[in-house]
Amino acid sequence: MSALEPFGARLRRAMDERGPLCVGIDPHASLLAEWGLNDDVAGLERFSRTVVEAMADRVAVLKPQSAFFERFGSRGVAVLEKSVQEARAAGALVLMDAKRGDIGSTMAAYAESFLHKDAPLFSDALTVSPYLGYGSLSPAVALARQSGTGLFVLALTSNPEGGEVQHAVRADGRNIGATMLGHLAAENAGEAPLGSFGAVVGATLGDLSSYDLDINGPLLAPGIGAQGATPADLPAVFGGAVRNVVPNVSRGVLRQGPDVVALRDAADRFAEEIRAAVTAG
Repeated sequence: MSALEPFGARLRRAMDERGPLCVGIDPHASLLAEWGLNDDVAGLERFSRTVVEAMADRVAVLKPQSAFFERFGSRGVAVLEKSVQEARAAGALVLMDAKRGDIGSTMAAYAESFLHKDAPLFSDALTVSPYLGYGSLSPAVALARQSGTGLFVLALTSNPEGGEVQHAVRADGRNIGATMLGHLAAENAGEAPLGSFGAVVGATLGDLSSYDLDINGPLLAPGIGAQGATPADLPAVFGGAVRNVVPNVSRGVLRQGPDVVALRDAADRFAEEIRAAVTAG
């Protein structure tokens, strides 16, 4: 399989050129209703097509949430396939938010579904869950290296339930979240300008100075906008790693639809605010 340029290098360039912003494609029922669309495949297709048209030529990353497409069955997945392909063709990097996690051949099949160049859902990166043990991700790590794609591993998520696992302390005194960050730092060692193996770290978590966030890889930061975090919060949360943060905004941008100009204006505004905050930090 011929590999792309490593995901980390492509992401670094995209963020430098387009601004450090990831916009979600999250067609949940309430948002379809806000847009005046039916909660059906036709509404899903109209929503997704509009977001791609508005965003794919200007934002660094688009992040479709696969569950909102899968709930419509095969026709919904067909819409997702088309959205991914059109977004990548327009220049956006596509991060598939599927949070896959399993072991052995099943994990390998999940990875092939999204990270093999011939897969209909081939994406630039994939979110994965390491909570069957970080080593369970080995098939995805290997395929990502082979194909030039990336992974974002759930490490310190912003949902309150996450703490019961991620803050649990191991026998060596480190908690699970810190352990995941350590694994990712090892994966990215020596890579330039940026490693391809990122962590998901919530922008709403406050002071994270007790964690070593310098993993030489990207930090996907959900929570900007509707969840309460602002671009100005990023330097305080992420410290010296703030330049590698990929802030994710979904509802804060998507609620401006279905007007394409309003969507673009919202994305441009968030990108500039984030760029200013990161530079100041």
